[in-house]
Amino acid sequence: MIKNTNILITGATSGIGEALALYYAEHGATNLFICGRNKQRLADVKQRCEEKGAKVYADIMDVTDSESMRKWIEKSNQTAPLNIVIANAGVSTGEETESNVRNTIQTNVCGVVNTALPTIEAFNNRSSINTHDKHLVLIASIAGYHGLATAPSYSASKAFVKAWGEALHLSLREKRIKVSVVCPGFVRSRITDKNTCPMPFFMEAPQAAKIIADGIAKNKGIIAFPWLLRFSAWLLSCLPNVLSDLIYGKLPHKV
Repeated sequence: MIKNTNILITGATSGIGEALALYYAEHGATNLFICGRNKQRLADVKQRCEEKGAKVYADIMDVTDSESMRKWIEKSNQTAPLNIVIANAGVSTGEETESNVRNTIQTNVCGVVNTALPTIEAFNNRSSINTHDKHLVLIASIAGYHGLATAPSYSASKAFVKAWGEALHLSLREKRIKVSVVCPGFVRSRITDKNTCPMPFFMEAPQAAKIIADGIAKNKGIIAFPWLLRFSAWLLSCLPNVLSDLIYGKLPHKV
């Protein structure tokens, strides 16, 4: 059970974010702070989490708005000292138009930064909290292991999150702040529901949430799954470009 734990999750209205909110509510989280952009879906997740026993604070938020995110995180932290903050909100790109590319970067990169920086500040300002109770979690993707011609801006945005999170995992250690980076494969969400390409090792969101929560509890720096897809992505990233280009060039397009 995760008792006396206060957890904040962005992008909690579908996919991994929703599944994590429900998982933590079911396993004893005291307070949940969740946000999303869809009022009805957010209200539905809030109700289901409350039915599982958690006290839930739900707000409509745009993670690309840095000032609003800072105020929301500060307010949440004042309400109940945050123990785990999960920067989950993200989008797919679809067609690589200028507006779509900019939206991907603003949401997947700036949205994570807008969540992480106020969290780190809040953790730093709360010296009395136990070491094991300050944990920042960044949701990246297996796509962050190598640039994908089928999803250039999406893979680039997730590569930033992965690299930044790995660096923070080391640099914040001396401040007793834990950092985990999550690199999932294909997990059911509103994003994957739109995909028309093959999705190997496809996983349901509740299963992914349990893997992530277990990894967070064990303070894993990288939580990447499924293992075979992770190994394949890692191996391909180690190959010379002439070989990786040949292999990645044969991948079907992601719509």
